[in-house]
Amino acid sequence: MAMIKLNFSITINASKERVWQAMFADKTYREWTSAFMPGSYFEGSWETGSPIRFLMQDELGNVGGMLSRIAESKLFEFMGIEHLGMVNAGVDDTESDAAKAFAGAREDYYFSEKNGVTTIRVEQDMSEEYAPMMQEAWPKALNILKALSEA
Repeated sequence: MAMIKLNFSITINASKERVWQAMFADKTYREWTSAFMPGSYFEGSWETGSPIRFLMQDELGNVGGMLSRIAESKLFEFMGIEHLGMVNAGVDDTESDAAKAFAGAREDYYFSEKNGVTTIRVEQDMSEEYAPMMQEAWPKALNILKALSEA
């Protein structure tokens, strides 16, 4: 599965501290990530080296998503996520062909602030198969994050 790098950015009229909180706090994370999949949530910690699972539950109650780790967390500046595999029916999967093809993919968030306006830049490794969906969802997600941060 060929990976491509997707890039997105948005400017938000709020401090980077406020934007960071909106992006990574449980309640608001669930809101902005609903643009990707309603019911999205995470389990784990945003600290460097910590395991983290990005999850959702389907209509049958099955839990699926991504198994990842925080490669680097630099408070209010940078969040780097390395994906390690998948979560299928609530079980971590690093051995299937799909999980192995996804392993090593990165998702990086860069925060910069000037005069009370924060710019977030997102770089994400994505399979060509899912890139169109992500290119549609990311702008929606970032606009929700903007609204949450500016409220």
